[in-house]
Amino acid sequence: MNFELTASMMCANYGNLEQEVKNLEEGGIDSFHIDIMDGHYVPNFAMSLNDLRYIRSIAKKPLDVHLMVEHPNNTIELFIKNLHPGDTIYIHPEAEYHPSTTLQKIIDAGLMPGIAINPGTSVENVRMLLRIVKKVLVMSVNLGNAAQMFLPYVGEKYEQLLAMKDRVKFDIYWDGACGADKIREFAPKGVKGFVLGTTLLFGKNKPYGETLKAIREMKF
Repeated sequence: MNFELTASMMCANYGNLEQEVKNLEEGGIDSFHIDIMDGHYVPNFAMSLNDLRYIRSIAKKPLDVHLMVEHPNNTIELFIKNLHPGDTIYIHPEAEYHPSTTLQKIIDAGLMPGIAINPGTSVENVRMLLRIVKKVLVMSVNLGNAAQMFLPYVGEKYEQLLAMKDRVKFDIYWDGACGADKIREFAPKGVKGFVLGTTLLFGKNKPYGETLKAIREMKF
């Protein structure tokens, strides 16, 4: 079964970030997930623009940049100019007065436009934006920290989006508390990719390649 795996780099070992990127790429990761938090939209600070810039300079695989910031339109150019064509930027529609304006800037820069949907945000609230984005990142946990509990009611949201994706033309990605059980259930249904953090990938005391190979070879 064909699905994408992306590494949540806020969970990486920053004592040797260059080696982490190299090991993940050699192990078969598809992309690097970059969580940018401003301490306002979410109650935490995570990765910085400098972290993004450094990882982009050494990584061969694409970056998926998740902007958990207030009014991303004010600073979107700072991120755009440090990315390559084919990289993705996700914004939260609730964080911007006119999210379509910010998404258009991402499109005009040759990047992949995406929206991230909070657990408490309904599909109805973002329905119109689904027609202009390429990717939808569905949060299955509340924003701000790693290793949080899965919110079971989010499963219904995935089902709603899966029923729409082929007609409206967008791909769905899973972010938060991603265990093997979630991949087994939702990859066959059509979820395109999964963000891997401490639940499956990081802190397991085994080579990343071994972990990623085992995930891809799971029985469905």
